[in-house]
Amino acid sequence: MPLILDASRPPSPSAIEPSPVTLRRQDHHEADVVIVGAGILGTSLAITLARQDRSVILLEKSLKEPDRIVGELLQPGGVQALQKLGLRECLEDIDAVRVKGYEVIYYGTGVEIPYPANAAGDALDDGPRTGGAFDGEKMAPGLRRPEGRSFHHGRFIQQLRSTAMREENISVVESTVTDTIKNGWTGQVVGVEAEAKGGRKDVYFGQLTVLADGYASRFRKEFITHAPVSKSKFYGLELIDADLPRSMHGHVVLGEGAPVLLYQIGTRETRALVDVPEGTPSASMANGGIKGHLRNVVLPSLPKCVRSSFEIALDDGKLRSMPNSWLPPSTQQVPGMVLLGDAMNMRHPLTGGGMTVAFNDVLMLKGLLSLEEVPDLGDVDRVKKQMRKFHWRRKGLSSVINILAQALYTLFAANDPQLKALQRGCFSYFQQGGQCIDGPVGLLAGIIRQPLVLFYHFFAVALLAMWLVIYESPLYKLPLALMSTAGIFWKACGVLFPFIFSEIRS
Repeated sequence: MPLILDASRPPSPSAIEPSPVTLRRQDHHEADVVIVGAGILGTSLAITLARQDRSVILLEKSLKEPDRIVGELLQPGGVQALQKLGLRECLEDIDAVRVKGYEVIYYGTGVEIPYPANAAGDALDDGPRTGGAFDGEKMAPGLRRPEGRSFHHGRFIQQLRSTAMREENISVVESTVTDTIKNGWTGQVVGVEAEAKGGRKDVYFGQLTVLADGYASRFRKEFITHAPVSKSKFYGLELIDADLPRSMHGHVVLGEGAPVLLYQIGTRETRALVDVPEGTPSASMANGGIKGHLRNVVLPSLPKCVRSSFEIALDDGKLRSMPNSWLPPSTQQVPGMVLLGDAMNMRHPLTGGGMTVAFNDVLMLKGLLSLEEVPDLGDVDRVKKQMRKFHWRRKGLSSVINILAQALYTLFAANDPQLKALQRGCFSYFQQGGQCIDGPVGLLAGIIRQPLVLFYHFFAVALLAMWLVIYESPLYKLPLALMSTAGIFWKACGVLFPFIFSEIRS
């Protein structure tokens, strides 16, 4: 038998004598919704639908605490969505660290980029203010700086799963899904085939099947035409007692190579993520491989206060990697099935926007798939109509975070003169302060959801980069400088517009 986890709930009449709906899930493996993948999106969606009186089967191949090097920073827009979903308590008791913004370090010079005060009006002021640790930084009357949270990914996932297991309308099953089950006449997905530990095969049926099996989805090829594009990897180390330049801030270190991220994930632990593009010469086997690159190129570029703990972690040898993938979103019209989460849409994790997108997607689906909107999830046409709405409505946030992540990464991993000029212009723009940091970080945080604001700030950066080239050129080189600025503007267009078009096409 597969491991079905329903027994961790407090004793209740329904626990002593299961309801017919519970028996239907346990004995016949039938539910309103079958969700594949008990990760960020799958688990939170299961809880949300269960609280709307839907019967849910949540399938996960391993319920052990996951050990990943990404999915560790939740932006303020994600904290807000988590609160609206009634899941904010999942951030408690996991040694989560408050995040007030970023510190960007460009060739040794740093600039603080705090989350903007009241950037979205009162949008972040939902719920009680008695939580203490989760309230934003108080400023002048009526103004508050929102905060994010960073943590060990696995601890947070286990909190979400524990919450799911306490829900009466959810059965959490440890089993590996191997295939979907389709109606031979209509093509409608009616459930999934799975294999429990020990090799026992089983089937699970639902009116709606949600595939949320993550970045390495085994079902993506079957249902969408796009394939993920990965041109670099993050290599992660866990530093102990690192002395960061600015506490309670994420750090982005820019230099000759690709960017390095530093942020706390616990009271004593700090995550270091080093981006290594494909074909990096200093990471070749002849130069000592990845560890040689980290020791010879990355270590000298880090702030001095971090180097000792970075070197100790490197010597310890616990180095792990994760591909950095780009996958534009796509609509799905397969009856009876939806693909969600990283299985459907990914962006570079540089900006830490993945979980924020996921929780806001669940928040949107909470309304679109509610009992009032879709009384019967077996109504295929109605579900498809609601999912088309979902695809376009989510773009206010998801397209901003997707495009920003890819565009910023292109600038921060600059590998040609025009991109280097744009990178410098970006840092100089941040140094101006005011709206030059409030706007960009508000977009990154998921609290400004206006694509035109992203367009404005990106090309403001490009114009500043062009001005710096002209300003610093001697008069006799002015014609060459003007030609160079044309190249910079063309490169800026070449960076941004392909990602915009990918969002529109999808």
